[in-house]
Amino acid sequence: MFGLSVRLAFLAACALELPASMAAAADDPQIARGEYLVTIGGCNDCHTPGYFFGKPDTDRFLGGSDVGFEIPGQGVFVGRNITPDKETGIGSWTREQIVTALQSGQRPDGRVLAPIMPWHAFAQLTEEDVTSVAAYLQSLKPVTHQVPGPFKPGEKVSTFLFRILPPGETAASAPN
Repeated sequence: MFGLSVRLAFLAACALELPASMAAAADDPQIARGEYLVTIGGCNDCHTPGYFFGKPDTDRFLGGSDVGFEIPGQGVFVGRNITPDKETGIGSWTREQIVTALQSGQRPDGRVLAPIMPWHAFAQLTEEDVTSVAAYLQSLKPVTHQVPGPFKPGEKVSTFLFRILPPGETAASAPN
């Protein structure tokens, strides 16, 4: 009996350490599916600070990157905060607006998502899957983190950046 009590106490202590998203996912199959899709979709890569420096900030998971991608002739784009923070994230977006952005590249404010965002691939998701992604994003802990940009070509960039070069172009021939 004592051994069982110790094991139950250990399991309860472990359960208290689960991230909120995992706890929510365990209760809701749609959110669990969304978490799975966000994970295999690599959303963390471009939307979590520190990821590109080898040390993702898990306290600000999906709270917006600290690295911009420069696309010559188009500008610099930083992975946005996609947590449900109402001021700096997508907290004021409805589930339907998130689905629309993922499937058509159109934000609620009318802007088109950055060219680096692979919404064309997400447009191939089933309605059930894309709705699950939206539900998962809305279930996350809001992170307050204002991401800089986007920056137009020639604007001063206030963040570390990667330059994406068209085939055949070298860093020496790219515009500064």
